[in-house]
Amino acid sequence: MNLMLIDTGIPILSVILSFLFIVLLAYPVLGGVAWFVGAFCYTYLFKHKQTDWVAIPTEIEPLITIMVPAHNEEIVIEDTVTYLMQELHYTNYEVLVTDDGSTDSTPQILERLLEKYEKLRVVRIEKNKGKAHAFNVGANFAKGELILSNDADTLPEADALWKYVNYFIRQDGRNIAAVTSNMDVQNRSTIVGKSQTVEFSSIVGIIKRTQASVFGAIYAYSGANTMYRKDALIDVGMFRQDRATEDISIAWDHQFEGWVAHFAADIVFFMEVPETLNMLYKQRKRWAKGGTEVWLTNFRKVAAHPFANIGRTALFTDQTLSITWTLFFWVSTVLFVTRFAYTLFTGDIRQVLFMLAIAFVFVCFEMLAGILQLLASLSIDSHGKKLKYFLFSPLYLLFYWMMNAITILTTLIPAIKTILGFGTGVWISPERRKK
Repeated sequence: MNLMLIDTGIPILSVILSFLFIVLLAYPVLGGVAWFVGAFCYTYLFKHKQTDWVAIPTEIEPLITIMVPAHNEEIVIEDTVTYLMQELHYTNYEVLVTDDGSTDSTPQILERLLEKYEKLRVVRIEKNKGKAHAFNVGANFAKGELILSNDADTLPEADALWKYVNYFIRQDGRNIAAVTSNMDVQNRSTIVGKSQTVEFSSIVGIIKRTQASVFGAIYAYSGANTMYRKDALIDVGMFRQDRATEDISIAWDHQFEGWVAHFAADIVFFMEVPETLNMLYKQRKRWAKGGTEVWLTNFRKVAAHPFANIGRTALFTDQTLSITWTLFFWVSTVLFVTRFAYTLFTGDIRQVLFMLAIAFVFVCFEMLAGILQLLASLSIDSHGKKLKYFLFSPLYLLFYWMMNAITILTTLIPAIKTILGFGTGVWISPERRKK
């Protein structure tokens, strides 16, 4: 009996291709189960979580620069700066806004706020060159030894600063380059916003916990709120300014240079998320392009020394499978639809029903794996307070997975162009809604 799914006439090649076909077919299911198991490893087995928080006396607080890169943020910038100035439980810090060529009323708002807050400083960049460039320029003016990257639409919890510092001052903290925190959704007024609560819990609650506890490496920082050691930024040449996602690139640059990164599940920040499908699609295109850029940039490094860091190689392998699966998904979908249409046209009802049954079983397995992943993440994140958002999981499982597959496909060529030297980090003004 021939068990090979692909027969090329060459036994060894047929076995290899059949094995790869099975792996790609089962990848979403295996991935969901793997993240599900990893979350419980983090919860019950991981020994390096930060559990003992030390109160830091005011007189020995390290100076922190809260960096807020901003481009056309007139709707949110005042609320964010006011919150950072008035609500944080920390004393020794400054807020540095790098205004990256804003053409709206952002400069005027900042000028007014400068008169109100002594700890606020503003650096004006005349030409928009992107978030990474704005951050790199601002870092030259930053007085703090620790720099908190804080997006203009992001609010960290009041205790965030001294909790961050706890990581850097502990005995094994001298080699920590960055601590990235736990993302939560601030605007949950629409179905799109509520469904992203499910998604972020899935990403943060499962994937980053697994990365930290099982693999000992983090694929990406949360660019909206991550604290960096300034020396570590300088050591890797700061942020790559031609990348779509500077937070993914810097995470890999740090870890290739031997720096350590931590995920802080107990430090929460709240961010504005896209509330329309158009806004969401633009955001996901940028994320997908940035992920592919990092994959292309580091492929040779990982392939040349796969055993130098097994955890990092495992994360890279997962990204490789994710991109490959996307291409496999679209090719197989086209072939399936073509074959189904032909079978339907020829009137082979038995074959039509068989193909529908196979597709149904495949989707059910994917949905089951996704549901296990989401249940685990929603139970763990915020001590189960987000379980009510499980009602929106079907939208996430069906729609968001499809959107991710679309964006990876549509950004593959632009990502290759970036690696060839034709990339740009210029901002596109965010679409904001007045509250």
